[in-house]
Amino acid sequence: MRRRALIATGGLGLVGAALAAPAIAQSQPELKWRLASSFPKSLDTLFGAAEYMAKRVAEGTDNKFQIRVFAGGEIVPPFQVLDAVQNNTVEMGHTASYYFVGKDPTFAFDCTIPFGMNARQMNAWMTHGGGMQLMRDFFKDYNVHNLPAGNTGAQMGGWYRKEIKTVDDLKGLKMRIGGLGGAVLAKLGVVAQQIPGGDIYPALEKGTIDAAEWVGPYDDEKLGFQKVAKYYYYPGWWEGQTQASAYVNLAQWNQLPKSYQAVMTAACAETNAWMIGKYDTDNVAALRRLIAGGAELRPFSREILDACYKASQELYTEFSAKNPKWKTVYEPWKKFLDDEHQWFRVTEYQFDNFMMSPKKN
Repeated sequence: MRRRALIATGGLGLVGAALAAPAIAQSQPELKWRLASSFPKSLDTLFGAAEYMAKRVAEGTDNKFQIRVFAGGEIVPPFQVLDAVQNNTVEMGHTASYYFVGKDPTFAFDCTIPFGMNARQMNAWMTHGGGMQLMRDFFKDYNVHNLPAGNTGAQMGGWYRKEIKTVDDLKGLKMRIGGLGGAVLAKLGVVAQQIPGGDIYPALEKGTIDAAEWVGPYDDEKLGFQKVAKYYYYPGWWEGQTQASAYVNLAQWNQLPKSYQAVMTAACAETNAWMIGKYDTDNVAALRRLIAGGAELRPFSREILDACYKASQELYTEFSAKNPKWKTVYEPWKKFLDDEHQWFRVTEYQFDNFMMSPKKN
């Protein structure tokens, strides 16, 4: 009799557990959010990253949490994504934080700064080096919860109508460039302009600008820069990596069930790996096609790199002297990068240099 009672109790317990799980799932709210991207639909990696993230969020919540992705200009202009999220015009955005350095240069740390980290180092700083907390503290003032959601890896140095051999060749050059790279180049006489991706080609074609940088071969080919500028330079020293971010309105984030927060955080982390993997794959064939089509690949001279590095360090010193928020992030960021270089010098750089050497036995 006791055995029957135990079996009966156990059976009821199992049935109760089986019924409880769906009941919990059914209690989660159905949400439909809008996400404003800073990127055009033609860029299937930058714009596609937000679509990929939204897809993973839907799959992780049994389609209860759906995010509709809008391209730059469909709801708000590309460079107004921060304002739209801050003001709760949209619940979310997907953007590059350095677009907003006009508000505060500290935004660039969430994306990239000239002669800064590579993608591995950025990931380490954000996830284990204290970077995430520093940036979360900063973004609170803008009513935003930020999540890393993509990375391009190291970028190219852009397209030029003429060869750039010396520092003097930079003087008077009108160039489309994002983030703090423009502020560095301005010290060397460049007239820097920030133009959305979809508007760069006509500006370059009409001669409104003399040069333009975007990301790298795969995106640059899609935007057609090779048709209107001949010389393709490397490396993009202003973007040794470029992290894209998902912005969530802070009040909206705080209202999300914890399980939805966890799903979105995981989806953004997965998107981070997805984007850099796609660029590392697709840039290879795209660069070959560009060269075969007549693009002339050129390295920046050591003279130019040295001058730009010096100008960037001067700029960071100026920011630290007058901007407490910048200084709060820059000092630990710089120490972390210096430490990372010590480690990478021992093995990562040595391995890479050997593997890329012309002759290996």
